Amino acid sequence: MSIAALNEAASAPAAGALHRKISWTGAFWIASGVPALVLFSIGAIGATVGAPAWVVWIVSIMFGFLQAFTYAEIAGLFPHKSGGASVYGAIAWVRYSKLLAPFSVWCNWLAWSPVLSIGSGLAAGYVLSILFPADSAINTWSLTLVDLGWLKAGLALRVNATFFLGAALLLVAFAIQHRGISQTARVQVILGVAALLPLVLIGLVPLLTGDVLLANLGPFAPLAKDEAGHVIAGQWDMAGVTLMAGGLFIAAWSTYGFETAVCYTREFRNPATDTFKAILYSGLLCIFVFTLVPIAFQGVLGLGQLVTPAVLDAQGAVVTPAVYDGILSADIYSGMGVASAMAGMLKGGPVVHNVIVVMLIFALMLAIITSMAGSSRTLYQASVDGWLPKYLSHVNENGAPTRAMWTDLSFNLILLLMSDYVFVLAISNCCYILFNFLNLNAAWIHRIDRPNWERPFKAPTWLLGTGAVLAYVNMFLLGMGADIWGAGTLVTGLVCAALILPVFIYRHYVTDKGQFPAAMLEDMHLKAEEGSGTRAGLLPYLALLLGAVVVIVAHSIAVY
Repeated sequence: MSIAALNEAASAPAAGALHRKISWTGAFWIASGVPALVLFSIGAIGATVGAPAWVVWIVSIMFGFLQAFTYAEIAGLFPHKSGGASVYGAIAWVRYSKLLAPFSVWCNWLAWSPVLSIGSGLAAGYVLSILFPADSAINTWSLTLVDLGWLKAGLALRVNATFFLGAALLLVAFAIQHRGISQTARVQVILGVAALLPLVLIGLVPLLTGDVLLANLGPFAPLAKDEAGHVIAGQWDMAGVTLMAGGLFIAAWSTYGFETAVCYTREFRNPATDTFKAILYSGLLCIFVFTLVPIAFQGVLGLGQLVTPAVLDAQGAVVTPAVYDGILSADIYSGMGVASAMAGMLKGGPVVHNVIVVMLIFALMLAIITSMAGSSRTLYQASVDGWLPKYLSHVNENGAPTRAMWTDLSFNLILLLMSDYVFVLAISNCCYILFNFLNLNAAWIHRIDRPNWERPFKAPTWLLGTGAVLAYVNMFLLGMGADIWGAGTLVTGLVCAALILPVFIYRHYVTDKGQFPAAMLEDMHLKAEEGSGTRAGLLPYLALLLGAVVVIVAHSIAVY
């Protein structure tokens, strides 16, 4: 069956199917929550990398922009599918190994889903910060449920005011999406205007008023501290390079995220043109925000200096951590103080300060809705294709994949209990880098195995090749930079990625008796294309082997 025929067949929604109700502008506004992801790690990257942090953001968004056109091409191959780039990439890998393909979909979901918990946790923290003093009981009380110190020092599952308020915000996001994709897009337009405005102002106003100081953007050297804890310029030795890799690693979780715009191909009225437009204009918006906001943020606040030295016990262990100002302050690293710091950059007084914080809360809600829309559709399509349990295939009368949404919500209520959101982000990003690696390589596999398939958008060969090279750059960053965010981050991320194996094995070999659903078989075996087969031969396996070697080598030379 040709792509045009599939598109025509899907134009009228069948019972239990997603509906074609939006154009590229709807996907653009849904994906407009991605720029708000700068709030999640801007502080952590600055406090870890140091003065070059603003360069990290620029390099990372350019990587993401170049990669995005690869995803636009493979999405155009399957306009009848939802779920995003991971679903389209999985079809390339499945014919070489049944066990390889589910990793793509699973890793994509594990990467996107935690936006719900991290975003709602930060939004709850912002709300509490403008309603109550920092030392008030509601902001300080906490009940530890499970100590996870064996996984990372200081990590625990805990209940506090942030958890309850964050859970309420997640339910609001769920209610918005329950009415379907077109209603979600309308809400995103309203939230998008209110949420993107402060990010634009934060990026532009300090530059226009001269508050961005060049001295705060340099020297171009990694962060280092002397024995007393004072901030000094580091060296570009292996330790410095490792810091830079760690910054680029964690930034990718935010800057690559606008690839979610292709997640709604199955719901576009005209997927042949809407897919490319959605990814292009979403990318341009992200280039603007991820370039100007980090420059302004660092240029105004500065890196920071030691305020109070650390207090040590007789054995030299830290009793009370050192206190820093600027970007190095603890609340900036955690993300909880970022909104207040950004609002202060505009110098508008208490009322304007609180208005900006509220608008940044809208920005986080925008990101939460973007994530729930994309990640739930990934679960839905993975179920339809035979990767995940069948119960996730259900949609309601509005075409919303509600069971997948409930699964997303339940999973994130557990993550919301975590005491360290930066660590959750780092684990999530290990999976995201693996997803990107598989999908950037999937594009050239599709080119070889499906040379005659209609491609509404065909990326130039040099751009496709650039994406393949960046796949290995990302794997290098994974191996070298992951453990910057906590010992064992890389191993934990790989273990989380491998959890798909028992899930898929049960669905495929127990539930489906070793057979894929009929629609998936059509995509796998290319029945409409004469002479089709696994034409790439050993190349996909060699690509995987090289990726593993890159990670191992990068991890072995890293200095923490």
